[in-house]
This record gives sequence, structure tokens and C-alpha cells, in this order.
Amino acid sequence: MLVAGLLMPVALPLLAAEQRGQLSEKDFKFVRDSFRGGTTEVQLGELAAQKAENQGLKDFGQRMVNDHGKANSELRRIAESKGAMLPAEMSHKENFEINRFQKLSGKDFDKEYAENIVKDHKKDVKEFEEATKELTDPDLRAFAEKTLPTLKEHLRAAQDLEASLKK
Repeated sequence: MLVAGLLMPVALPLLAAEQRGQLSEKDFKFVRDSFRGGTTEVQLGELAAQKAENQGLKDFGQRMVNDHGKANSELRRIAESKGAMLPAEMSHKENFEINRFQKLSGKDFDKEYAENIVKDHKKDVKEFEEATKELTDPDLRAFAEKTLPTLKEHLRAAQDLEASLKK
């Protein structure tokens, strides 16, 4: 027991390093957070495609499934090529958010989803803008640079949809 207790402080950083593979801590955080965010966008997009009353939101939801699904596949490929392991499960916060939207319907769903996609894409654009400047891994930086224009377009479309619902 004593030996295990003494080795624990050494083992934990090793496990974290194995999970990150060759990526720096900051680069791995970007990968992990982007992957989880993209997965949440896909799941919420699937809900919107099914539950939204507004056809524009249904279409936007399907676009989220397609675009974020494609980006997540590319991100997974990059991470695996660096020996990093992506999270297999969503965080409590992400699961809570998805469950909240599963319980909504009708105009309540449309209003909440429209607000959420604007807020989320503002955050995404900011994070990806920072990533294009701060990531040290060249493949991840290229991914962020390539993905940023799509996220900006998503934000513009989300803002237009949110505005159209308020009319």
C-alpha cells in the first residue's frame, strides 16, 4: 500500500501523457474540447432535424450533423496520428444540455435551439481564432485554420435564423 501511494503521483502524469500522445497539454485540451463540442453539435443537430418546427432550423440542424460530423472525423484522425486518445464519453455538462433539449418541443425547442447555436458558435469562433495563433502542432493549427471559415458561416446563419424567429 505504501509503495502504491508513493508511486501514484508518478503514475498519474504518465497516464495523462499517454492519453495526450505527442500533443502538448494545451493542444490536447483544444482537441478534447473541440471533439466534445462537435459531438454535442451533431447530437443537437439530429434533435433539431427531427423536432424543430421551423424548416430553417431543421435544415441547420442537418447541416450541423454533416459539418461537425466531418470535422470530428478529421480531428479524430489527427489525434490518433499523434497517439492521443479522444474521450469516449461526454461530460456531465454536455449530457445535461442534450437531455434538456430532448425534453423541449415546438416553439420552445426552436427558441432555445436558436439561442444555443448562436451562443455556442460565438464561443467556437473565438476558440478557433485563438487556436490558429496558439496551437503548436502544425496539423492541428491547419485544422483550426481550415475549420474557422465554416464556423463563422455557421454563426452568421445561426444569427439570421435567431433573428427570423423573433419577427
